Amino acid sequence: MASVRQFPTIKAVRSFIIDGVGSGGDYHNVEGGHWLIDTDISTPCSIWDQYKKSRTSWGINVLGSFLVEIEASDGTVGFATGFGGPPACWLVHKHFERFLIGADPRNTNLLFEQMYRASMFYGRKGLPTAIISVIDLAIWDLLGKLRNEPVYKLIGGAARERLDFYCTGPEPVAAKAMGFWGAKVPLPYCPADGHEGMRKNVEFLRKHRESVGPDFPLMVDCYMSLNVSYTIEIARRCADLDINWWEECLSPDDTDGFEQIKRAHPQLKFTTGEHEYSRYGFRKLIEGRNLDIIQPDVMWLGGLTELLKVSAMAAAYDIPVVPHASGSYSYHFVISQPNSPFQEYLANSPDGKSVLPVFGDLFLDEPIPTKGYLTTADLDKPGFGLTLNPAARSKLISSDYLLNPAPARGLKVEAAAPEVLATTVVEDVKPAEATPGALSNGVEETKPSEEASLVDSITNGVKAMDTA
Repeated sequence: MASVRQFPTIKAVRSFIIDGVGSGGDYHNVEGGHWLIDTDISTPCSIWDQYKKSRTSWGINVLGSFLVEIEASDGTVGFATGFGGPPACWLVHKHFERFLIGADPRNTNLLFEQMYRASMFYGRKGLPTAIISVIDLAIWDLLGKLRNEPVYKLIGGAARERLDFYCTGPEPVAAKAMGFWGAKVPLPYCPADGHEGMRKNVEFLRKHRESVGPDFPLMVDCYMSLNVSYTIEIARRCADLDINWWEECLSPDDTDGFEQIKRAHPQLKFTTGEHEYSRYGFRKLIEGRNLDIIQPDVMWLGGLTELLKVSAMAAAYDIPVVPHASGSYSYHFVISQPNSPFQEYLANSPDGKSVLPVFGDLFLDEPIPTKGYLTTADLDKPGFGLTLNPAARSKLISSDYLLNPAPARGLKVEAAAPEVLATTVVEDVKPAEATPGALSNGVEETKPSEEASLVDSITNGVKAMDTA
């Protein structure tokens, strides 16, 4: 009798901080001058003058990107990127790794539930769930490579042969020229800007409607910055502009508010979801039938495992699921789901007028929409079809430096009277030398050559959070 081959188990988990800007899963970790951070965009912090002009002023990019690599017992490696930086790496190893080592990677539901339930006392939403998302995506990437199939074939196969995109960016006319079927623009002013801000918002949208013509779909991103009465009023004033949908007018927690605006404008479409982090939150949003589309982010929600649950729930109410950004991680989901008719492309070029990889130069072969679409053939590679770019290795810093910065040393504070302790000089606290390892696919991880670069890359995100 032939022996049954044992399926590989998870042997190792590694994480890396992605140094610098423009690479990885933190969409907003880009250079100054990029439209994503320097365009006038209404945000929850726009009520304060000092935080109006740039989203980095209030800390949208403080965490930065990180990468998780999961190695199976046969040497196969899966990986994924997301936002979270040093704090994410800390939780990967200090908390979530215990559920992964020795586990069968096919048990995606079990692994998600263990990580989610174990972090409920400090998580449920936000950063802990976003970290679980990246781990989950790395597991799915590993599974695809172990089975030599693209992820979309593991979750139902192709529901369509072509994946069409709309574009989020600063210039809808540029999106139209690039072949996208529609465009979404961020609203520039918030309720705190008063009647003048309202007037400018309407003029802004009217200008873009005129630039693209009457038949090109135009959507508006409000980034949780409005309130019920403002939303009702601006939608009334823009009734003749044929806005395809109004997105994230309110916080996703304000389910009663969404009911009010839908009651006021039942003929209009309202959407939300990128900042909702659990199936429980989506249940409340879906059950009221006050939303016409939900927009979870697979890199924040809990990964593909949780997104599939949310999608099934939405399908029961015939509410389409159109994920927020997320590159290849979303593409494999959307092309496999009959209830997901199209996908967002978040313009990643500084001026928002050309198509560049969502994750910068981190991967060699990230699929990007050409003339506004992709096909299943563009996704037909094992896992999520992404290959780490050897040229980006200088940006990958092993989290070993964060987790064990100086294992043989510590802060050396001599015994002293309390009034002296505040001025005690801490001696010899440079990080001990560590031997850099290597990524399992042969891309060598980087050990910073200078202490300053190490300190900058590992601690700046944490310091920024302390002062934001």
